[in-house]
This record gives sequence, C-alpha cells and structure tokens, in this order.
Amino acid sequence: MSELEKVKRLSKTYPIILSEYNPTWPEWYREEKGNLERLIGTENIKRISHYGSTAVPGLTAKPTIDILLEINETVDIDNLIDALPSEEYICLDEAKLTIPTPPPHLMFLKGYLPHGFAEKVYHIHVVYPGDHDELWFRDYLIAHPEIATEYGTLKRRLFLEYEYDRDGYTEGKGEFVKRITGEARKEGRVCD
Repeated sequence: MSELEKVKRLSKTYPIILSEYNPTWPEWYREEKGNLERLIGTENIKRISHYGSTAVPGLTAKPTIDILLEINETVDIDNLIDALPSEEYICLDEAKLTIPTPPPHLMFLKGYLPHGFAEKVYHIHVVYPGDHDELWFRDYLIAHPEIATEYGTLKRRLFLEYEYDRDGYTEGKGEFVKRITGEARKEGRVCD
C-alpha cells in the first residue's frame, strides 16, 4: 500500500467530527491529568493545562481533549515515552508529526482504536515550560463568547471542506487563531 493510500485510509478511519459542547469534557480532562501525573510523576511536570475548544464552555468542538503537558527541561524524553504504555498511547515524535510543534517535538494520541475513535480521545502535546499561545487563545475565547461563536461558525464551515483532511482543517483555522491570539496578548491576561 502506498503512503498516499495509507493516508486516505487513515483519514476515513479518523475523520473530523464536530460535536456540540459536552459538559463532561472537563471531567475527562481531570481524569487524564491524574493518569499523566501517576504515570510520569508530578516531579517531572511543570504544568498540565486543558486547552482547545473542549476547554471553552458552549463551543462546538472536535470531541478530543487537548492537553498541554509542560515537562521540566531535565526530563529524559526516552523515559517519558516509556512511561506511557504503548497499547494506550500512540507516540508521535518529530519524524511522525505533520505540523510544526515546539521542542521537544513530541505528542501522544490516546483513544485511537484500529477501526475508529474510542469514546474518550486525547491529544497530549508535550512542551517545555513557557508562554504558550494555546492558553492565551483559550482564555480569550472564554472571556469573549461572541468571538467563540465566530470561531464555532468557522469550524463548521471548514468541516464541510476538510472532513477527511485534519491538516487542512487545522491550517484553515490558522489565520483566525493567530489574529485572536494577538488580541489576547494585547489584552494581557491568561488564567492558567
């Protein structure tokens, strides 16, 4: 099977799905936060944050819990990867990532089953401590529901075009996210 055929098959197995806001998403985040603290050890973690659309009350979202896992810079990456069981967590390192990510260029997927998604799906973005745009964007949407509504409308429009193209869907939101993150930084507050 060619690489293109593999990508097409995966995009059919794991399409973009949009859901109305689910009030249990924050609880799913707390459960996974506890799992990560137990598996990795709190001494290795600087901060864990729930971000993305599932962290914004009332917002239409892919039902995937995005987690920003800030690890201490002294953490041995190989030990971190070994700490998360491969039967549950799919590790994407720099070579397997399709969009640019900050150091240590690492992400984990959880809830991807051979024939589709589990009930609870997670994207765990591993980064070093810092000032992360994702948190600025999240907090701005929470503080400005009218902008969150505009974002939800954009996502529904992009879904129609990119249901089977995750990277295209993400890229389609890029200019909006960049603009709103800039507004958030001008306003100057982040909650997490």
